[in-house]
Amino acid sequence: MSTVALDVDAVRARFSALQSPTAFFDGPGGTQCPDAVIDAIAGYLRESNANLGGPFGNSRRSDALLTQAHLTAAGFLGCEPSEAIFGQNMTTLNFMLTRTLGRTLRAGDEILVTRLDHDGNVAPWLELAHDLDLKVGFVDLHDDTTLDLDDLERQLTGRTRVVAFTLASNAVGTLTDAKRIVELAHEAGALAWADAVHFGPHGPIDVASLGADVLLCSPYKFFGPHLGLAYGRSELLESWRPYKVRPSDMTPLANRFETGTLAHELLAGFVAAVEHIESIGWTAIQSHERALGQQFLDGLPANVTLYGLPSMDGRVPTFAFNVDGHTPRAVAERLAEREIAVWDGNYYAVEVMDRLGLGGDGAVRVGFVHYNTPAEVDRLLDALGEL
Repeated sequence: MSTVALDVDAVRARFSALQSPTAFFDGPGGTQCPDAVIDAIAGYLRESNANLGGPFGNSRRSDALLTQAHLTAAGFLGCEPSEAIFGQNMTTLNFMLTRTLGRTLRAGDEILVTRLDHDGNVAPWLELAHDLDLKVGFVDLHDDTTLDLDDLERQLTGRTRVVAFTLASNAVGTLTDAKRIVELAHEAGALAWADAVHFGPHGPIDVASLGADVLLCSPYKFFGPHLGLAYGRSELLESWRPYKVRPSDMTPLANRFETGTLAHELLAGFVAAVEHIESIGWTAIQSHERALGQQFLDGLPANVTLYGLPSMDGRVPTFAFNVDGHTPRAVAERLAEREIAVWDGNYYAVEVMDRLGLGGDGAVRVGFVHYNTPAEVDRLLDALGEL
């Protein structure tokens, strides 16, 4: 990867939330928003707040915003605007989309999920299987937390209808070979159903290149407001019967799956969040994050046990670990006393935590994004060493 310098001080100046003593390493649970996002949300509520389809100014501006949001989502995901679906959050969208697909499934059909996934791309399938008498198989991990693609191939059968997988683990940061997973799914005649929530702040998404049939992500993980975003391949969206109130529009395609009135102010924030990322560029973001991750790995004290890949190859800068003699909660509390924000527990990554033998207290999780600094990483390492 080529190196492009990131002026992190200039980036941080865009975030009023970062003008505090707290080092925010809690990004995997939700990132901070730049002021442009906050201003866009407030600006909509001040100047354009209305429902859609009216002949008056606020409503026309809301109509234009909805169009702009779908265009922005299309650019962010690499799809057509009519294939981009907004909703409350990724999990809610996934429950809706899986149940819509469920109308085409029959008892005995098979779904494959992975032990690397967040439960938002596991539990909807388990619940659907409960309702429809489907079979759910779990694709295992290697001990280093990489996905076992041989196990995936072994479990694929003529009854497999969906392979649900993640682009990056929200627990240990491991990337998957997403293109190969899609290829294997399609060779078996199954849909490829991708969770890009954790990958969203760390790299570009291109559903056309990936070939996924469905992909979901969460703007609040990439510097936007609390919102869900999904892509559905147009042929699928056209073939499904959506759950939809009768008077509402069924075109363009995305409207078929956007129920009720969307949170228009959050769509304004989403547009601003994507513009923020575009103004910096993925090359600079990834170069900066890789350097922070390597700094963390190089400086880990001896009292810390890391779970997952020991280098920056094949991962994003999200790390799960434990500290000798301390519970994850105690570590998180001690760090919070030093104005260092981290998570503890299982972060809804139920299967990977069980696979690692951490099904009880889980682990401490830190995640770096482009607004974090080398000085903050040093603060974290010093604090861990003193524990």
